[in-house]
Amino acid sequence: MRNAEQTEGTQLVHVGRQPIFDLSGDVVAYELLFRGSMDAVAAGRQDTYATGSVLINAFTEFGIREVAGDKLCFINLTREFLTGELALPFSPGQVVLEVLETVEIDDAVVAGVTALSEAGYQIALDDFVWGSGHEALFGLASYVKLDLLDGDLAHLDEIVAECRRHPKIKIVAERLETEEQLAIADRHGMELRQGYALSHPQVLTVASLSPSRLRRLELISALSSADPDLQRIVEIIASDPALSLRVLRASNSAAAGHANRVSSVRQAVVMVGLPHIRQWAILMMFDDVGGGAAEHMLGVLTRARLCENVADSLGAAPDAAFMAGVISGVAHLLMVTPATMAEQFPLAPQVSAALTDGTGPLGQVLRAVDAYENGEFGTSDLAGHFMDAVRWSTRALDASNRLAAA
Repeated sequence: MRNAEQTEGTQLVHVGRQPIFDLSGDVVAYELLFRGSMDAVAAGRQDTYATGSVLINAFTEFGIREVAGDKLCFINLTREFLTGELALPFSPGQVVLEVLETVEIDDAVVAGVTALSEAGYQIALDDFVWGSGHEALFGLASYVKLDLLDGDLAHLDEIVAECRRHPKIKIVAERLETEEQLAIADRHGMELRQGYALSHPQVLTVASLSPSRLRRLELISALSSADPDLQRIVEIIASDPALSLRVLRASNSAAAGHANRVSSVRQAVVMVGLPHIRQWAILMMFDDVGGGAAEHMLGVLTRARLCENVADSLGAAPDAAFMAGVISGVAHLLMVTPATMAEQFPLAPQVSAALTDGTGPLGQVLRAVDAYENGEFGTSDLAGHFMDAVRWSTRALDASNRLAAA
């Protein structure tokens, strides 16, 4: 999501990450935290915007593998997510859903958390306080987090005893800042540990593009149809470089353990699945500010279309060439190498090789387009393809402007 810190045509996005350790001192999980800037010490807010920001940034800006590797991720959820009013846009595999202590436990929350548990999500009770009503979720919880800094330690024995009556529950001792608090955790055999005494949160920062708000609206509309048109959905996503990259990063999570690697936007959409694509699109609407500058989008789209146009003559697949054009174009905007960008996605070998080493027919496509864009001698025969690419990308952005004026 957008922050005030920006470079031209890009934005800086952030997510906090605090390790959770086991008794051996090994990192077994990370709690992902909202951070509005790279030097923010505390979260500052725990609302739906903050949760949405963490989800969007962790899963589609960084990629969950970049943030946490193969470790579990604890993510705070507000009431809207717990009751199903806002759907979660990812599968249960790598996440633990934290029920914030500020959530009032009523029938709707119990029903929602029950449904999430039955769907395979692990549940954690954050900053648990005895008598708060959250004990109604003990039968569903895999983790109970106890604040040993500011929590009510008067009922600690009672809470630990209740947790031990549920064999599935592991206790996370959190906000550990002193040797005394560590000793309390040891005395009660609390399985997991988190706090400044062990490790401060890190703030991860990356430069990013922001998808066009109009494209997101258009995408949600297409996805909300009774009979969604897959080709139209792919066209909308492919017409916005930032959307394309977010879908690719989301597919990275879906690709875990998957034999296939993606070589086109269409494959990425199919891998993630239309229900999850729709949920990501809705979540992105919490972004307060519209997309990146139109001229930067135009440049990336023109490059991608030019790659697509010259692919056939060089023996490359047009849809793979379009994807390679988007990734290499965005890499230039973000001032990183195409190889660095390629590492973030579950790309087919030929696409990855073209971006990393410039090999294969796709590598030839990228070199030809680079040469034309650099005005090198002998590349004027691409002028017709380039003019088509300009017309196509201009029409794509004009369509968004007409939608805005409607």
